[in-house]
Amino acid sequence: MCTQMENGWLENLNPAQKEAALHQNGPLLIVAGAGAGKTRVITHRILNLMKNGVLPEKILAITFTNKAAGEMKRRILSMMGDNSSFNLPVYQTQKPFMSTFHSLCVHILRHSGSAIGIPKSFTIFDHADSKSALREAIELRGLNPKQYDPGMFLHKISRKKADGITAEKLAETASDYSDELTVSIWQKYDDILRRDKALDFDDLLVKAVKLLQKNEEARNLYQNAWTHIHIDEYQDTNAIQYKLVRILSGVYGNVCAVGDVDQCIYGFRGASVKNLLNFEKDFKESKVVFLEENYRSTASILEAANQIISKNVIRVPKILRPTIASKEPLAIYAAYDEEDEAQFISGKCRTLIKAGIRPEEIAVLFRANYQSRVLESHFLQNEIPYQLLGTKFFERKEVKDLLSFIRTALNPDSRPDFKRAANAVPRGIGKTTVLKIFAGREGDLTGAAKIKVAEFRKILADIKKLSEKNKCSEVVKFALNASGLQNALKNDGVEGQERLENTHELVSLAAKYDTLDAPAGIDQFLTDAALTSDQDDLDRKNNGVKLMTIHAAKGLEFDYVFICGLEEGLFPHEKMGRDELSKEESEEERRLMYVAITRARKKVFLSYAGVRTVFGLREARLPSQFLTDIDESLLETETGGEGIKTIYL
Repeated sequence: MCTQMENGWLENLNPAQKEAALHQNGPLLIVAGAGAGKTRVITHRILNLMKNGVLPEKILAITFTNKAAGEMKRRILSMMGDNSSFNLPVYQTQKPFMSTFHSLCVHILRHSGSAIGIPKSFTIFDHADSKSALREAIELRGLNPKQYDPGMFLHKISRKKADGITAEKLAETASDYSDELTVSIWQKYDDILRRDKALDFDDLLVKAVKLLQKNEEARNLYQNAWTHIHIDEYQDTNAIQYKLVRILSGVYGNVCAVGDVDQCIYGFRGASVKNLLNFEKDFKESKVVFLEENYRSTASILEAANQIISKNVIRVPKILRPTIASKEPLAIYAAYDEEDEAQFISGKCRTLIKAGIRPEEIAVLFRANYQSRVLESHFLQNEIPYQLLGTKFFERKEVKDLLSFIRTALNPDSRPDFKRAANAVPRGIGKTTVLKIFAGREGDLTGAAKIKVAEFRKILADIKKLSEKNKCSEVVKFALNASGLQNALKNDGVEGQERLENTHELVSLAAKYDTLDAPAGIDQFLTDAALTSDQDDLDRKNNGVKLMTIHAAKGLEFDYVFICGLEEGLFPHEKMGRDELSKEESEEERRLMYVAITRARKKVFLSYAGVRTVFGLREARLPSQFLTDIDESLLETETGGEGIKTIYL
């Protein structure tokens, strides 16, 4: 065992962080406030386990975003390289398994899913693929997708899956026509997924849990694969993720959960604060450590955040304590309307940038996506560089086209990929031809059509053959050329050149997987491409002010943060067709405000409009109740564009 004298590497931790990092066996709950250094604690705890003889490959760490998982990997590998006091063999090259929930489930299903009928080469449907499949399911049900919104059914089915409810269970408890209709569409949707050898995002979790519940061999394998399990952002786990954690920890019980009820903002995805609140009951003899020292924000920012969140009842009481003494007040601007608000924000950003602040250290946060339109307009007018988070790199047409060639080469049953690849470049394979192929009537095609299809299948066969032996980047580069995409984009003017550069970026990204043997490299590349989130695009273009929803900002931090649209009905948000929020919903809105404020290191700007155009109608608005939660001594008013002092009511 390591002695305290040998733990000099822990000197940069405060007493509470050190207590958590040195804990080894048994359940551990780390209640970590915003900016309290939870990633530092998790990485130091993992390092401590390895120093005390736990093999790296026996350690599992689960996060919610690829960005968080990547940061954890970077830190762990850096710390492993800086420390030579491990009780490991000199030949040891294994590392802790660090991934998102979805990536972990893909790993489990790729290796063991055949036990429940899941092929190793299954395709992962993204949101657009799932909506398309549901549109087909609705049509098969004899209904019109224009009247029965596929997106609405996708949301409802996704929530049921997150809660661990299957179509069969819903059929047993269906109490109205809406549930019965959902069941019938859901069943056809599942048929389409099976036909295409595909899983949607939710199925990755559902099927992994089903495998571990039903198959003893797989359950024993993965329960013994990891002796120590870490779960970041435990407050954001839903019912199916909770089941996964309980199963995986069933043998050793060494679960370290890190979370904060005050930052649970994903109730609409099924996240349940009860998972964290019930941790001590679920995992007997748990140790609980509170991290309350904040290393991110100024004293005034934390005081405002504490004042807002203290009104919530469903929480684990704690008070964030600042390590940065600055008491610079939060700024508040009362705009006439959304145009005035956007002009103020863009103008203030321009001033900050002229003063030497890097644009990427500024974020503008909003509650609803539609708020970005007017902000973008003013940023363009004022020539301020910006990045709107939400336009994913992997959702761009040319990127999806290229990926579809590779995916359908590896899984010919994936109809969406086959259809997209066949039509990515004009090659004489029209809609009628594709429908005949899907209907099993390829023999009815004309001679010319048969030749075109044969040529297309030859391209796919060549890609598949190459993927079995060559490096990942070589496969992507070959697919770009063999598919005809490269020539087509080259000859498509300026826009085509920009899109071609995106495909070249995809090749560069694929090169990061060249260290993996074939075909593992291309498999992992396709998996990661399918499971990207909005935050994964942050590093692709880092020279502008970040515009994003508050939900998308979770886990990020910036020097200067603008929170706009602080009006009753907008933030806190009113649910469509509802007179008021439930107790649970109102507390989540307050948690969302807490998350927004604590993204800032140095300064927060709050703004609201007296008049806002919503669905084409001009409406008078009242300032958000969150503004009155903050003591006036922490606020200072900002002047308007004409130099007139605004009045805070």
